[in-house]
Amino acid sequence: MTSRTVTLLDVARVAGVSKSTVSDALQGSGRVAEATRERVRAVAEELGYRPNSAARRLRRSSTGAIGLHLPQTATRLDYYMNLAFGAVARAQEEGLDVVLLAPAGVAGGESGRVASRVDGLLVIDPEVGDSAVPGLLDAGVPVVTGERYLGPAAAPSGAVICDNAASLTALLDHVTERGARHPAVLAPAGTSAWATALRATAASWGQEHGVAVALRTVPFAATPQEAEETTLALLRTDPAVDAVICAPDGAAPGVLRAAATAGRTVGTVSVRTAGGATSGRTIGGATSGHTAGSTTPGRTGEAGTHPRTPLLVASCVDGTATRSAEPPVTAVDLRPAAYGRACAELLCDILAGRTAPDTVRRHAWALETRASTTPPC
Repeated sequence: MTSRTVTLLDVARVAGVSKSTVSDALQGSGRVAEATRERVRAVAEELGYRPNSAARRLRRSSTGAIGLHLPQTATRLDYYMNLAFGAVARAQEEGLDVVLLAPAGVAGGESGRVASRVDGLLVIDPEVGDSAVPGLLDAGVPVVTGERYLGPAAAPSGAVICDNAASLTALLDHVTERGARHPAVLAPAGTSAWATALRATAASWGQEHGVAVALRTVPFAATPQEAEETTLALLRTDPAVDAVICAPDGAAPGVLRAAATAGRTVGTVSVRTAGGATSGRTIGGATSGHTAGSTTPGRTGEAGTHPRTPLLVASCVDGTATRSAEPPVTAVDLRPAAYGRACAELLCDILAGRTAPDTVRRHAWALETRASTTPPC
């Protein structure tokens, strides 16, 4: 049947069922036994059946579009723009447009109007303080969230989640392996699943390793200036901090500026030698040796007169700012375009009946080590 378009009737004949049963089985509707549903789907795939999207929209009063809701601060973050591009690319493959929902347009009881314009919704990194989210989750159309929603609301139809606890653990393990003994984490307040996981992990990792991880709160979309101010205050009050992990996208360059202001060299590690001594290795600076237990004199700077402990810098979110910083910053690559694509794919699968509701899929990340934590070869 490769010489012409495969129809529902073709699938029905091969599967040995009625045309209406094929339609119900492929759309996930009607009373169709699971075994029959699976057989119909297998036959449709074998024959190469592709639904007529235009006809399907007419039959189902479909809009041919899905909505995308991002955090209110997303417009200035590299991460969310790449995520949106990935979602658009996957939706287009399904014949669907993507409508970017303005935060003001979905707050205050407007969810019904939104639902009339789209077949389904993507709600990314939903925050408890976002007044639009409960209405979107209860809008009467399938909803897929990127990360879980922690507030009281209707459950989404599906979710795509990252193991954010594992990614921060990897960063903390990495800076420890590079010589850090007093790490700090700059993370938002726990109003999102992402921020909550980071804060909980900082505490649990510190308890497990017998290390008091310094935790400082910054805005969800902290600017480099806000990260700089927070880091300077941290280094003044706790000059023993030797690693700063900055959570928000694009804020890590502010940590680098704070390090420079405080006279802290970025990218230095202490390496244990066979004789029990340690030697300092510096990115962009001179190498100095000292015995175990000794201190390396430092110059007086804004942070006070404490000897200048070298500082490792890392980020929980990779992007243009971390890659182009000087030095480039070690970061977790959350693969935002692939993440947006995965969220859109799950929603498309639910809309088409290829996947059952309540499906949760996981998205992989990667640790990119760079000069801000890695010694020269």
